[in-house]
Amino acid sequence: MKRFFQGGLGLAGALLLLALVVISTFPHLFARRDPYAINADARLRPPAAAHPFGTDELGRDVFSRVVWGTRISLGSALLVVGASGTAGTLLGLVAGYFGGRLDEALMRVADVFIAFPALIMAMAMVALLGPGLTNAMLAIMIIWWPQYARLARGQVAAEKVKPYSEAARAVGRRDLGILFRHILPNCWVPILIKATLDIGVAILLTASLSFLGLGARPPTPELGALVTQGREHLLSAWWYSTFPGLVMFVGVLACNLLGDSLRDVLDPVLSTN
Repeated sequence: MKRFFQGGLGLAGALLLLALVVISTFPHLFARRDPYAINADARLRPPAAAHPFGTDELGRDVFSRVVWGTRISLGSALLVVGASGTAGTLLGLVAGYFGGRLDEALMRVADVFIAFPALIMAMAMVALLGPGLTNAMLAIMIIWWPQYARLARGQVAAEKVKPYSEAARAVGRRDLGILFRHILPNCWVPILIKATLDIGVAILLTASLSFLGLGARPPTPELGALVTQGREHLLSAWWYSTFPGLVMFVGVLACNLLGDSLRDVLDPVLSTN
């Protein structure tokens, strides 16, 4: 922990991410205006004291919409990573420990999902499920669990043949007890590092689907949707798309800095390689 705080970049990433989490948790403390309130007399006004991030084509306060959009985007990313990471890790643990046909079947399914770019697979899934933020999140969960399953499976395959695992089996420990009490605690570091980095990727992927019209629907103030709505006014109202894009940039940067620092501290061998 001391080594983590000595690294300026890791600490900066943690503080940036913490700030976004606080804003997302208590958006009403930062955004005093209703993000859905329309004011025809304040259309496309530039940033000023009354509207720090300006207004959109309907006179809505962009700052309030960005604050609430941060809540939606970050919350969606955390839910996607948490659900897909948990499901994939559990499946990978079982497949890697028990092997056999279950392992073979899961890994072949994982190969199919991993073979295609994530955005293309997500677009295909949303096309089947229908556009919307919930379906976009579900699509990303479906295409991401194989990555965690393969990572966890590889970790378990390496750990289950080590002396401590053999000793636990020799004294009569049950398989599930060995798996979750002995092997899992030695496999969580790379999974945690990947999950931290994937939060930023999930923010971008969700925003990309919204940008393409497959994610959040108007008037939901999701960051990707805000960028999409503002691109029509990019030359005359630069603030409309710029500020949501900057918040996404800060979120992704924070996750990358934090993930890289966690890797350096928790897994120095992997960092060196």
